[in-house]
Amino acid sequence: MKVFGRNLADGVLLAFAVILSGCQTHDAFVDAPLQAGMAEIDITPPVGYRMAGYFDERFSTGTHDSLKAKALVLRQGRERFAFVFCDLVGPSLHVTTNARARATKLTGTPVTNIVIAATHSHTGPLFDDVRRDVFHEAAVAKFGRDPQETIYYPDFLADQLVKVIARANSNVKSAEVDVGITTQPGLPFNRRYHMKNGRVAFNPGQLNTNIVAPAGPVDSALSMLLVKMPRQAQPVGGLTVFAMHADTIGSTEFSADYPYFIQQTLRDTFGRDFISAFGAGTCGDLNQIDVTKKEPFKGIDVAEKLGSSIGKTLISNLPNLQPITQPSLASRSITLHLPLQDVPAKELAEAKTNIKRLGDPNLDFTAKVRATKYLDLARNGPTYPLEVQVFRLDSETAIVCLPAEIFVELGLSIKKASPFKQTIVISICNDRPNYIPTLKAFKEGSYEVTNSRLKAGAGEAMVETAIKMLNELKH
Repeated sequence: MKVFGRNLADGVLLAFAVILSGCQTHDAFVDAPLQAGMAEIDITPPVGYRMAGYFDERFSTGTHDSLKAKALVLRQGRERFAFVFCDLVGPSLHVTTNARARATKLTGTPVTNIVIAATHSHTGPLFDDVRRDVFHEAAVAKFGRDPQETIYYPDFLADQLVKVIARANSNVKSAEVDVGITTQPGLPFNRRYHMKNGRVAFNPGQLNTNIVAPAGPVDSALSMLLVKMPRQAQPVGGLTVFAMHADTIGSTEFSADYPYFIQQTLRDTFGRDFISAFGAGTCGDLNQIDVTKKEPFKGIDVAEKLGSSIGKTLISNLPNLQPITQPSLASRSITLHLPLQDVPAKELAEAKTNIKRLGDPNLDFTAKVRATKYLDLARNGPTYPLEVQVFRLDSETAIVCLPAEIFVELGLSIKKASPFKQTIVISICNDRPNYIPTLKAFKEGSYEVTNSRLKAGAGEAMVETAIKMLNELKH
């Protein structure tokens, strides 16, 4: 196995003499039957609540489709897994730490066996964020209260997450779980491009004649896990994992984005009660925009077209799904404490000035990004916890869960080195400390690197850790 830490930039290697904490090991009784349960719950805030996804302040004006948290619980003997997928741009460590601890007390599922992931929808609420704090404080100063926040969303969300895990836990029965991986034709696209000026550009625009070539690969793998209960004609629900930004709508209505239309397509086949959970693959540098064509790439119609296409691909692949006939649930979890980027005094001073101008159209976009980044970094210590979780379903199937918006090459590296025939990698799990690019991308720069928080090499350290745990679970 390649040891990524040996290839890190000078000055970073020492920090990656990695501090590990909370290494947990759980192994099931392999002769026990597999059980499963699913549930969903509404997590939509009141209309008027601030929206996430971008840097300017924007308020929700309605709800196109309700935001949901969808839970999948798997059990075998004393081994228990709980996965929750939320229609949010990202979870916060504040919320997930709270919810996971409470869910453990309520259900007995170990904290390290609970995953709270986000679909990465850009049409969900803004919370636990530097931008929210700035907007909130300005509203309180002006009105004496914040009229946009009629509820404190982090507490509401944590309560709902605990409830949905408990409900899925109470729905657990002996079940058939089918798994398969296919590909989605024509999607996604890498959004970083080498340009004729020698630089790498983020989303350079359709039909841009200065584009030379994509700066990275794509991952068209489309994974599905389907849960069937005895004596029920239709499956109760499933999990889809695909690596493409859920940023296809861009409106001021709450929406799950294209995963909502995956759900609607699957419900046309499985019935209106089918629970369609969605996990974001490693899509930090992937989106839906084909720069070789001039065509719409934003709006409800685009989201419907994409979601429907993915849903139809899943349905056509149903005959190829294979049941897990010899389950052997087991897991590993390691938390890496990795170095955050430095905060230069000049950058921090500029950030404190520019953060008040996020709504100013005359302030450069990059200045808004840097302001948010450096104020965020200033609130944290020199290192940051990144939890890597690995779950074995059987001798051929494993799931890897990573925090943050991970570049696709990192996810592909895990899949390539995994000893399992089917390895599903899910990002934005339990926390979202923004982008984690590759070492190569850090040298190239552009938006994702500007908006990253961890020092170069964090992604490679997580890859190495995930591969190590996969190999442990294979033996």
